[in-house]
Amino acid sequence: MELLKKTLSGIADIDRRAGEQAQLRLDSLAKPPGSLGVLEEIAVQLAAIQGKALPVLGKKVVMVMAADHGVVEEGVSAFPQEVTQQMVMNFLNHGAAINVLSDQAKAQVVVSDVGIKGEAIQHEELHIRKVRPGTGNMVKEAAMTEEEVRAAIEVGISMVNREIDRGATIVATGEMGIGNTTSSAAILACITGQDLELITGRGTGIDDEGLIRKRKAIKNAIEVNQPNAADPVEVLRKVGGLEIAALTGVIIGAAARKVPVVIDGFISSTAALLAYKLNPHCKSYMIASHLSQEPGHKILLEEIGLKPILQLDLRLGEGTGAVLAFNLIEAAIKIISEMATFAEAGVSNKD
Repeated sequence: MELLKKTLSGIADIDRRAGEQAQLRLDSLAKPPGSLGVLEEIAVQLAAIQGKALPVLGKKVVMVMAADHGVVEEGVSAFPQEVTQQMVMNFLNHGAAINVLSDQAKAQVVVSDVGIKGEAIQHEELHIRKVRPGTGNMVKEAAMTEEEVRAAIEVGISMVNREIDRGATIVATGEMGIGNTTSSAAILACITGQDLELITGRGTGIDDEGLIRKRKAIKNAIEVNQPNAADPVEVLRKVGGLEIAALTGVIIGAAARKVPVVIDGFISSTAALLAYKLNPHCKSYMIASHLSQEPGHKILLEEIGLKPILQLDLRLGEGTGAVLAFNLIEAAIKIISEMATFAEAGVSNKD
């Protein structure tokens, strides 16, 4: 609890003066002002985060948090719960989409077990930070205790601090947890009051009957637990997930260290919403990578006030969309750092 309080209190606003200086630099480059669109917005944001007009990009890390969900008992997923463990093993063996895309982006994948059920995975690259083996079934009880939810958030804070201490200059959020779109939709419904028909998607690809079961499970979980919408930690505790809690900690921790954090899809954006509600300054450190197929994702991003960079109809999670955005973020850095100004290029500007 002390780590969470300390981290939240340590999140300051970005350096807007540095952002203004970056904008002046961009406007002096040999191009029409604003003609590189979102790339320029990214460069200005990174400058303000880092507090320097010419931002830099070094080590890139994808923080993948994995955990299981008790609500899977309600038939809300097309895949069985053991897939969480199996996919984490695939991450560790470098065989998943997140590994392929991270290799292309020259990013490191860091995988943490926050609450996977089943026999413990033995692998030198896995960080065992298990709070409990999966959440409780939120249809019947709170997903976590107060101690567990805070412990899971602090796993994320401590893990991102570790990676920043080891040289990370930007982090991305990733996750694995069968059933986690159900928890994410429940969190979104609690905080925004949105209709479950609008925000509940098919997740791993459930059929029409499965979608009905999923919506019913969320409705029942909210009725049973009665979360206080004004208390993000309580909402997370009652209808959330261990990996969502840990990602909330990753975002809070990165913001406190003035490190940009690239948000992946629906589940990661749920963690971003919780972080934003805990401290609104977190928003300034977030970059929304993409808009997923999950119907609640657009509503989530709008609630925070984030604009996604990409729209590729992704719905995989793992951090895949965030890693794809790394390439464009790197391009934004190169633009502001390496392009010639009108004067340097000997090109006449509009004046």
